[in-house]
Amino acid sequence: MSYNLLKGKKGIIFGALDENSIAWKTAERVHEEGGTFVLTNAPVAMRMGQINALAEKTGSQVIPADATSLEDLENLVEKSMEILGGKIDFVLHSIGMSINVRKGNHYTEQNYDWTQKGTDVSATSFHKVMQTLYQKDAMNEWGSIVALTYMAAQRVFPDYNDMADNKALLESIARSFGYFFGRDKKVRVNTISQSPTPTTAGSGVKGFDGFISYAEKMSPLGNATALDCANYTVSLFSDLTRKVTLQNLFHDGGFSNMGVSDAVMEAFVKK
Repeated sequence: MSYNLLKGKKGIIFGALDENSIAWKTAERVHEEGGTFVLTNAPVAMRMGQINALAEKTGSQVIPADATSLEDLENLVEKSMEILGGKIDFVLHSIGMSINVRKGNHYTEQNYDWTQKGTDVSATSFHKVMQTLYQKDAMNEWGSIVALTYMAAQRVFPDYNDMADNKALLESIARSFGYFFGRDKKVRVNTISQSPTPTTAGSGVKGFDGFISYAEKMSPLGNATALDCANYTVSLFSDLTRKVTLQNLFHDGGFSNMGVSDAVMEAFVKK
């Protein structure tokens, strides 16, 4: 069901890889709600995914950009404003990568060159995106910037590895840059801490199926899906949430406030 929540609004969506990704679902929902946007991803990711099919479906254009490159980001922002016909109303940062996770390096045995690369892609890129938007005065007043995160930024999930550190930094950047963006440009910046979601990126984490099953049993409403997250993101892009900023918003079926649930306890009670 569409409510025209984003009619006339323009934006940039980072990270749509395939139909399982949250960014992909968000792009579809933004389109349904009347928003227009540019799609972007790193050139290597674009070769792996089907972003062109999403662009065709949503009437969007694709601009390849390495989110760690200021030159690429400047080109992306300038071209996006040309294509969209003015300043931007919303941005989704849905980017994360850990070479240590991909290569199976334990948290206690990191390759620090890989660690730094992952931090640059997963967290520092968010600062670079916002700095580029800020310096180019590319955002309309009451615009909205959202990044996706995970609860491992606050609690220990052993196999989430260095991505937990990346997400903690990402959330800190959202708060710190969000202050200046709000004060100077009336732009809001938030992060969504989503349930474990079976995306291409998430499936690379060891034991991720266990994460999903455990969270499902712990959460009173069950896990939030990628589509659920897309709907929540639309609400944050809309004018209905104008005074929400600097928040890390848990979108996890209640998991973040649970100590234990009956369903989890049943696994430990002797019959």
